[in-house]
Amino acid sequence: MSFSFKKPLRELTVTEILSQSFSLYSVRFVQFFMPFLFTGLVTGIFSTIVWSHFPLPTPPELYPDAPMELLLQWLFDSLRTFIVTMILIGSFSSIVNTIAKGIAVRYASGLLEKGEASLQEGFSFTMSRLVSLLVAAIITGILMVVGLFCLIVPGIIVSIMFSLVTPVIMIERIGALDSLGRSRRLVSKRWGKTFAVYVLIGIINSIISVIVGIIVRPLDPVGSIISSIIAAVIQPVPPIATTFLYYSMIVRDIGTF
Repeated sequence: MSFSFKKPLRELTVTEILSQSFSLYSVRFVQFFMPFLFTGLVTGIFSTIVWSHFPLPTPPELYPDAPMELLLQWLFDSLRTFIVTMILIGSFSSIVNTIAKGIAVRYASGLLEKGEASLQEGFSFTMSRLVSLLVAAIITGILMVVGLFCLIVPGIIVSIMFSLVTPVIMIERIGALDSLGRSRRLVSKRWGKTFAVYVLIGIINSIISVIVGIIVRPLDPVGSIISSIIAAVIQPVPPIATTFLYYSMIVRDIGTF
Protein backbone atom coordinates (compact mmCIF):
# COMPACT_ATOMS: atom_id res chain seq x y z
CA MET A 1 0.00 0.00 0.00
CA SER A 2 1.39 3.41 -0.94
CA PHE A 3 1.46 6.22 1.57
CA SER A 4 1.99 9.92 0.99
CA PHE A 5 4.24 11.45 3.62
CA LYS A 6 2.47 14.77 4.06
CA LYS A 7 1.11 16.75 6.97
CA PRO A 8 -2.68 16.64 7.33
CA LEU A 9 -4.37 19.48 5.45
CA ARG A 10 -7.48 19.22 7.60
CA GLU A 11 -8.41 18.05 11.06
CA LEU A 12 -8.37 14.26 11.16
CA THR A 13 -10.92 12.00 12.79
CA VAL A 14 -9.89 9.45 15.41
CA THR A 15 -10.13 6.66 12.83
CA GLU A 16 -7.98 8.59 10.35
CA ILE A 17 -5.33 9.33 12.99
CA LEU A 18 -5.03 5.65 13.86
CA SER A 19 -5.16 4.36 10.28
CA GLN A 20 -2.56 6.84 9.03
CA SER A 21 -0.35 6.11 12.05
CA PHE A 22 -0.36 2.39 11.31
CA SER A 23 0.17 3.09 7.61
CA LEU A 24 3.23 5.22 8.29
CA TYR A 25 4.54 2.66 10.75
CA SER A 26 4.12 -0.20 8.29
CA VAL A 27 6.03 1.67 5.58
CA ARG A 28 8.93 2.61 7.89
CA PHE A 29 8.68 -0.29 10.33
CA VAL A 30 12.40 -0.93 10.80
CA GLN A 31 13.27 2.72 11.44
CA PHE A 32 10.54 3.13 14.08
CA PHE A 33 11.17 -0.29 15.62
CA MET A 34 14.93 -0.11 16.12
CA PRO A 35 15.07 2.66 18.78
CA PHE A 36 12.54 0.84 20.95
CA LEU A 37 14.23 -2.53 20.47
CA PHE A 38 17.54 -0.98 21.52
CA THR A 39 15.81 0.69 24.46
CA GLY A 40 14.34 -2.62 25.61
CA LEU A 41 17.69 -4.39 25.37
CA VAL A 42 19.58 -1.65 27.21
CA THR A 43 16.94 -1.46 29.94
CA GLY A 44 17.01 -5.23 30.36
CA ILE A 45 20.80 -5.27 30.68
CA PHE A 46 20.76 -2.36 33.13
CA SER A 47 18.05 -4.06 35.23
CA THR A 48 20.08 -7.26 35.38
CA ILE A 49 23.17 -5.35 36.52
CA VAL A 50 21.22 -3.45 39.20
CA TRP A 51 19.60 -6.61 40.60
CA SER A 52 22.99 -8.33 40.69
CA HIS A 53 24.48 -5.44 42.69
CA PHE A 54 21.46 -5.05 44.97
CA PRO A 55 20.17 -8.58 45.62
CA LEU A 56 17.32 -8.99 48.07
CA PRO A 57 18.50 -10.16 51.50
CA THR A 58 18.27 -13.87 52.21
CA PRO A 59 15.32 -14.68 54.51
CA PRO A 60 16.43 -15.52 58.05
CA GLU A 61 16.11 -19.02 59.41
CA LEU A 62 13.15 -18.91 61.76
CA TYR A 63 12.98 -21.11 64.82
CA PRO A 64 10.57 -21.17 67.78
CA ASP A 65 12.61 -18.76 69.89
CA ALA A 66 13.71 -16.50 67.05
CA PRO A 67 13.35 -12.80 68.00
CA MET A 68 10.76 -10.80 66.08
CA GLU A 69 13.40 -8.13 65.52
CA LEU A 70 15.23 -10.52 63.19
CA LEU A 71 12.23 -10.86 60.93
CA LEU A 72 11.46 -7.14 61.05
CA GLN A 73 15.05 -6.28 60.16
CA TRP A 74 14.90 -8.61 57.15
CA LEU A 75 11.62 -7.08 56.01
CA PHE A 76 13.04 -3.57 56.39
CA ASP A 77 16.23 -4.43 54.49
CA SER A 78 14.25 -6.14 51.72
CA LEU A 79 11.92 -3.17 51.35
CA ARG A 80 14.82 -0.71 51.29
CA THR A 81 16.68 -2.74 48.67
CA PHE A 82 13.55 -3.12 46.56
CA ILE A 83 12.82 0.63 46.66
CA VAL A 84 16.40 1.52 45.70
CA THR A 85 16.43 -0.90 42.76
CA MET A 86 13.03 0.25 41.53
CA ILE A 87 14.11 3.91 41.66
CA LEU A 88 17.29 3.16 39.73
CA ILE A 89 15.60 0.96 37.13
CA GLY A 90 12.57 3.24 36.83
CA SER A 91 14.68 6.37 36.39
CA PHE A 92 16.91 4.77 33.79
CA SER A 93 13.92 3.28 31.94
CA SER A 94 12.13 6.65 31.90
CA ILE A 95 15.16 8.39 30.41
CA VAL A 96 15.81 5.88 27.63
CA ASN A 97 12.09 5.61 26.81
CA THR A 98 11.86 9.39 26.62
CA ILE A 99 14.73 9.35 24.14
CA ALA A 100 13.08 6.63 22.04
CA LYS A 101 9.75 8.49 21.98
CA GLY A 102 11.50 11.72 21.05
CA ILE A 103 13.27 9.99 18.16
CA ALA A 104 9.98 8.49 16.94
CA VAL A 105 8.20 11.85 17.04
CA ARG A 106 11.09 13.61 15.30
CA TYR A 107 11.31 10.89 12.65
CA ALA A 108 7.55 10.94 12.00
CA SER A 109 7.58 14.74 11.86
CA GLY A 110 10.41 14.71 9.32
CA LEU A 111 8.53 12.29 7.08
CA LEU A 112 5.33 14.33 7.26
CA GLU A 113 7.01 17.70 6.70
CA LYS A 114 9.81 16.83 4.27
CA GLY A 115 9.07 13.32 3.07
CA GLU A 116 12.36 12.07 4.51
CA ALA A 117 13.98 11.67 7.91
CA SER A 118 17.08 10.28 9.59
CA LEU A 119 17.32 8.30 12.81
CA GLN A 120 20.75 9.78 13.46
CA GLU A 121 19.41 13.32 13.13
CA GLY A 122 16.41 12.34 15.27
CA PHE A 123 18.70 11.03 18.01
CA SER A 124 20.92 14.12 17.93
CA PHE A 125 17.98 16.48 18.06
CA THR A 126 16.30 14.49 20.83
CA MET A 127 19.45 14.65 22.94
CA SER A 128 19.55 18.42 22.46
CA ARG A 129 15.97 18.62 23.79
CA LEU A 130 16.32 15.91 26.43
CA VAL A 131 16.35 18.24 29.45
CA SER A 132 13.08 19.88 28.35
CA LEU A 133 11.51 16.49 27.63
CA LEU A 134 12.49 15.11 31.04
CA VAL A 135 11.42 18.22 32.96
CA ALA A 136 8.04 18.21 31.21
CA ALA A 137 7.66 14.48 31.87
CA ILE A 138 8.48 14.91 35.57
CA ILE A 139 6.02 17.80 36.01
CA THR A 140 3.31 15.93 34.12
CA GLY A 141 3.96 12.75 36.09
CA ILE A 142 3.74 14.53 39.44
CA LEU A 143 0.50 16.28 38.48
CA MET A 144 -0.98 12.98 37.25
CA VAL A 145 -0.07 11.18 40.47
CA VAL A 146 -1.55 13.98 42.56
CA GLY A 147 -4.69 13.92 40.41
CA LEU A 148 -5.04 10.16 40.70
CA PHE A 149 -4.62 10.29 44.47
CA CYS A 150 -7.28 12.98 44.77
CA LEU A 151 -9.69 11.41 42.30
CA ILE A 152 -9.12 9.30 39.20
CA VAL A 153 -10.79 11.82 36.90
CA PRO A 154 -8.35 14.72 37.58
CA GLY A 155 -5.44 12.41 36.79
CA ILE A 156 -7.01 11.47 33.47
CA ILE A 157 -7.67 15.12 32.67
CA VAL A 158 -4.02 16.00 33.34
CA SER A 159 -2.80 13.18 31.09
CA ILE A 160 -5.04 14.39 28.26
CA MET A 161 -4.18 18.04 28.83
CA PHE A 162 -0.44 17.45 28.48
CA SER A 163 -0.54 14.61 25.93
CA LEU A 164 1.02 16.75 23.19
CA VAL A 165 3.99 17.96 25.23
CA THR A 166 6.53 15.77 23.42
CA PRO A 167 5.63 16.80 19.84
CA VAL A 168 5.37 20.43 20.94
CA ILE A 169 8.92 20.32 22.36
CA MET A 170 10.31 18.36 19.43
CA ILE A 171 8.58 20.25 16.60
CA GLU A 172 8.08 23.76 17.92
CA ARG A 173 11.36 23.74 19.89
CA ILE A 174 10.00 25.44 22.99
CA GLY A 175 10.87 24.80 26.63
CA ALA A 176 9.30 22.43 29.12
CA LEU A 177 7.08 24.95 30.92
CA ASP A 178 5.88 26.62 27.71
CA SER A 179 5.12 23.20 26.20
CA LEU A 180 2.66 22.45 28.99
CA GLY A 181 0.58 25.52 28.21
CA ARG A 182 0.87 24.96 24.46
CA SER A 183 -0.33 21.37 24.77
CA ARG A 184 -3.29 22.46 26.89
CA ARG A 185 -4.32 25.05 24.31
CA LEU A 186 -4.07 22.61 21.41
CA VAL A 187 -6.11 19.96 23.21
CA SER A 188 -8.79 22.44 24.28
CA LYS A 189 -12.24 21.69 22.83
CA ARG A 190 -10.95 18.33 21.58
CA TRP A 191 -10.73 16.50 24.90
CA GLY A 192 -12.97 13.67 23.71
CA LYS A 193 -10.98 13.06 20.54
CA THR A 194 -7.65 13.05 22.40
CA PHE A 195 -9.02 10.70 25.04
CA ALA A 196 -10.44 8.37 22.38
CA VAL A 197 -7.12 8.18 20.51
CA TYR A 198 -5.20 7.13 23.59
CA VAL A 199 -7.89 4.75 24.84
CA LEU A 200 -8.02 2.94 21.50
CA ILE A 201 -4.22 2.73 21.34
CA GLY A 202 -4.20 1.37 24.88
CA ILE A 203 -6.84 -1.23 24.02
CA ILE A 204 -4.93 -2.35 20.92
CA ASN A 205 -1.66 -2.58 22.83
CA SER A 206 -3.33 -4.47 25.69
CA ILE A 207 -4.94 -7.01 23.36
CA ILE A 208 -1.66 -7.65 21.59
CA SER A 209 0.21 -7.93 24.89
CA VAL A 210 -2.30 -10.43 26.30
CA ILE A 211 -2.22 -12.57 23.16
CA VAL A 212 1.58 -12.52 23.08
CA GLY A 213 1.75 -13.35 26.79
CA ILE A 214 -0.45 -16.40 26.31
CA ILE A 215 1.58 -17.59 23.33
CA VAL A 216 5.06 -17.14 24.80
CA ARG A 217 4.31 -18.26 28.37
CA PRO A 218 5.18 -21.93 27.68
CA LEU A 219 8.45 -20.83 26.04
CA ASP A 220 10.16 -19.38 29.14
CA PRO A 221 12.92 -18.31 29.55
CA VAL A 222 13.04 -17.63 25.81
CA GLY A 223 9.47 -16.38 26.06
CA SER A 224 10.49 -13.33 28.09
CA ILE A 225 12.91 -12.30 25.34
CA ILE A 226 10.23 -12.77 22.68
CA SER A 227 7.80 -10.77 24.81
CA SER A 228 10.30 -7.91 25.07
CA ILE A 229 10.74 -7.87 21.30
CA ILE A 230 6.97 -7.81 20.75
CA ALA A 231 6.69 -4.97 23.25
CA ALA A 232 9.24 -3.04 21.19
CA VAL A 233 7.09 -3.69 18.11
CA ILE A 234 3.98 -2.00 19.53
CA GLN A 235 5.69 0.83 21.44
CA PRO A 236 6.23 3.12 18.42
CA VAL A 237 2.48 3.38 17.78
CA PRO A 238 1.66 5.94 20.54
CA PRO A 239 4.35 8.51 19.56
CA ILE A 240 3.43 8.19 15.87
CA ALA A 241 -0.25 8.68 16.68
CA THR A 242 0.64 11.59 18.96
CA THR A 243 2.48 13.23 16.06
CA PHE A 244 -0.54 12.86 13.77
CA LEU A 245 -2.81 14.16 16.55
CA TYR A 246 -0.52 17.17 17.00
CA TYR A 247 -0.63 18.09 13.30
CA SER A 248 -4.38 17.53 13.27
CA MET A 249 -4.75 20.02 16.12
CA ILE A 250 -2.40 22.44 14.35
CA VAL A 251 -4.62 22.43 11.28
CA ARG A 252 -7.57 23.34 13.49
CA ASP A 253 -5.52 26.05 15.19
CA ILE A 254 -3.45 27.00 12.14
CA GLY A 255 -3.10 30.60 13.17
CA THR A 256 -0.93 29.66 16.16
CA PHE A 257 1.63 27.49 14.35
